[in-house]
Amino acid sequence: MIVETPSRLHITLIDLNGVHGRIDGGVGLTIDDPCIQIEAEPADNGISTIFSNKSQMIPGLLEDYSKKIEGAASRVIQARKYTEGFEFKVDAAYPPHSGLGSGTQLSLAVAKLMTELNGESLPAHELAKIVGRGGTSGIGVESFENGGFIIDGGHNSHDKSSFLPSSASSASPPPIIARYNFPEDWKVVLTIPDVEKGVSGSKEIDAFQKHCPIKLEEVEKLSHLILMKLMPAVVESDLDSFGSAINIIQNTGFKKIENKLQSVHIKRIMEELRNSGAAAVGMSSFGPTIYSVTDTNVKTVVKEAKNSIKDIGGQVIQTQARNHGAKFFD
Repeated sequence: MIVETPSRLHITLIDLNGVHGRIDGGVGLTIDDPCIQIEAEPADNGISTIFSNKSQMIPGLLEDYSKKIEGAASRVIQARKYTEGFEFKVDAAYPPHSGLGSGTQLSLAVAKLMTELNGESLPAHELAKIVGRGGTSGIGVESFENGGFIIDGGHNSHDKSSFLPSSASSASPPPIIARYNFPEDWKVVLTIPDVEKGVSGSKEIDAFQKHCPIKLEEVEKLSHLILMKLMPAVVESDLDSFGSAINIIQNTGFKKIENKLQSVHIKRIMEELRNSGAAAVGMSSFGPTIYSVTDTNVKTVVKEAKNSIKDIGGQVIQTQARNHGAKFFD
């Protein structure tokens, strides 16, 4: 069995203040490319991973993916009491710690493959609890299940009492409170500069602990912006309003902190992309991936994206929203 997962843009966390009894909350978008494609077969014992295109994968990816596959598989074996082993083959991958949610997609794909091979069909929410994903944001889990433009409602403070990233949180995935199809004629351009990868691990935990709680007025401003500008813009296919909201979000709430912790190149690239005519420019999660959303001038935006990284290196990907979840093949 083969699973092809989408990737996701994490636009912003909503409430890292918690005065009303909930924390986190997230806004995100599922995208077609890049993706992870992984297949699995039963084995006599143990967990093994092979890569079909080793030479095309960046340094560090093989070790990161192997470790995450083994970790997710071990959790599934323990939770579901499986006795056989599994062999995994990674056919397509994208860099970890790039802001595109590879950890959640890879872990869910592993869990889905293992449970389906054992005759079990579990929803992504249940798989996420098994493999320990979704402890801060529900965007990646819903992207795997249904895709689209997603808003999650965060965690009740009784279930999660401190400000922590998903990697350090044992909370269950939060509820999805809104999900819309994203306009298919809007194009998404990813710029992934060759700079230090986004904040992760202990640095990410430190960022949450140092900068939270966020001031209540910042959270209120962001919530108003999401409810009365960003969400209606998606529903009404209003690109100008959507772009305006995304651009304001970059300097609001915890997203402002995420941007401040980045390389100086990130701010420069974002400014150049806006000047090229992209309606919306933002950084996904802790970066370094920058996304631009546009419609008729996509060639101009792609050209500017490539120019913006010519001195530092990196990758530019033209893609689009994905209004469905992971694909499954026999």
